[in-house]
Amino acid sequence: MSAAPGGAGRHEEAPGRGAVRFTRDELHGSLADPVLGTIGFLNEVMARYPEAISFAPGAPHLTHLGDFDLARHVESYLAYAAERRGLSPDRARHLLYEYGPSRGLINDLVARALDLDQGLGISPDAVVVTVGAQEAMLLTLRALCRPGRDLVAVVQPCFVGITGAARLLDIDLVAVDETADGIDLDGLRTACRAARADGRRVRALYVAPDFANPSGTVLDLATRRRLLDFAAREDLLLLEDNAYGFTAAPGSGLPGLKALDEDARVVLLGTFAKVCLPGARVGFAVADQTVCTADGSRRLLADELAALKNMVTVNTSPISQAVIGGMLLENGGSLAALGRDRATLYQRNLGLLLAALDRHLPPGAGRPAGVSWNRPAGGFFVRMRLPIPADTALLDECASRYGVLWTPMDQFYLDGSGADELRLSCSYLDPEQIGEGVARLARFLREVCP
Repeated sequence: MSAAPGGAGRHEEAPGRGAVRFTRDELHGSLADPVLGTIGFLNEVMARYPEAISFAPGAPHLTHLGDFDLARHVESYLAYAAERRGLSPDRARHLLYEYGPSRGLINDLVARALDLDQGLGISPDAVVVTVGAQEAMLLTLRALCRPGRDLVAVVQPCFVGITGAARLLDIDLVAVDETADGIDLDGLRTACRAARADGRRVRALYVAPDFANPSGTVLDLATRRRLLDFAAREDLLLLEDNAYGFTAAPGSGLPGLKALDEDARVVLLGTFAKVCLPGARVGFAVADQTVCTADGSRRLLADELAALKNMVTVNTSPISQAVIGGMLLENGGSLAALGRDRATLYQRNLGLLLAALDRHLPPGAGRPAGVSWNRPAGGFFVRMRLPIPADTALLDECASRYGVLWTPMDQFYLDGSGADELRLSCSYLDPEQIGEGVARLARFLREVCP
């Protein structure tokens, strides 16, 4: 803060203590970025219209947690930890009372689940347990990228969590458009060449291969293999976010990028929020890449993430980790087994949402011209396009007059496009809410669309 008389940093002071004021340009530039206010805005508008039916939050449904026994899951983990580590029951319990290692407590269980479900065969040492996937993104970007030199490519529309993390860290982003196959590889190649011509490089690509948030896009198997080949040729890493892959219809799931990765090109960013317990705030990063140090020794990238975590959150709550560990143990160590009932619910809700849209906005006179939507096969979201701007003013009008909330899509784009799109989330709602909410939305669209 500048204190120069008459300078740009001068502030009129109010009487009393706490009178110091700042101008926004004295603070970090990310604070002025609209993307940082996206989630806060949705929470605020939901608070203003508590009776509205909300297609806005991409939150997990809580029906499976109605009889949730927190203490039982903790005890299951403590019994496992005592046996596994040869600890007394009291000493095992003390693990939950202490800070704990920055790398995590349940790394072996995470590695086991990924092996059972995806055949990854990774070492627990390659896992860092994080405070949600959001911290995994932040730590990975901080470790990989040098501000001003390294770029991160994102497939747009893109989850705001990764773009927000990059902006907090002063890491520049480049947008790569979706295609019918999921990603414009020619556009990504052009971005890599342009970066090299500018003396920089595209360090990594953030990609969600299964039912991406917000678009619902899935990369087919051939595209996944082409993307891995591309990453090897261009010497970049792939940051895989596969939070919604478990919602695939039975028998239709594809191997993740990490499962296809033969030369450690993929850092897997994961979360237990969608399948286990969102309030636990437990995620993970799988970073098995080798780092060569100045003295000639070798470390895993996971070691570097754990070192960074010491300066961010110190460690992930041991109690939260015990809850997740207990849930895994009680399901044979498999996250996929834990997620089957959840996947059935989300498949049902998605089908209900698409059927309600077809019913209340049928082709022809029943649907305003220019209104359309995609038909994802899984995930939480449907992406709708309007013939008018789907901005916050329209959202406020929809909420106040028709009692329906949704998410404007413009913040999911880097280039200002998407202003005529909105996202509908079906995950958090019950069937009757989905039907009534779409009926209200249809009446609103018939009124406001030309």
